[in-house]
Amino acid sequence: MSGSTDGDRRAGAGTGTKWVTRKGIRVNRAATAWLIRRFVDPDATFLFVEPGEVAAVQAREGARGFDAPGADFPHEDAKGRTSFEQLALMYQHGDQTLREMGRIVGSADLPPRLHDTAEGAGLRAVCRGFPLVCRDDHETVERSKIVFDALYASVTERLRSDPE
Repeated sequence: MSGSTDGDRRAGAGTGTKWVTRKGIRVNRAATAWLIRRFVDPDATFLFVEPGEVAAVQAREGARGFDAPGADFPHEDAKGRTSFEQLALMYQHGDQTLREMGRIVGSADLPPRLHDTAEGAGLRAVCRGFPLVCRDDHETVERSKIVFDALYASVTERLRSDPE
């Protein structure tokens, strides 16, 4: 499994950083948690709270917030990027596969972008099932790893075969 190097890390991310987001995770929040654990901080811990509590928990706990009002990495930034896309650009800007995965996650998560990628609708359908088969958000983070690992492998293979 690939991971970030010390040179890739930025302030506020490292071993055992707390991250906070809205509870009831599906596409972007599950993908972002995968990205954080795989490429930013394998020892990250996640707090899942009510949407209106993210900013306060972020401040009180010294956590990094994502995909919520008042979070360090909002659901959608001024450039129309999901928190997954924002974090991939910040921590792994040279990873072509993550940039393409960001397009897929955005397509799956943001209704106006649903038809931007072939994979978007399928990823959206799979991720909507997470709350139906997992007892809580922590279990979703653990069980969804295989989905995002497989998507990463598939996109990597596609880019190798057809780099344009």
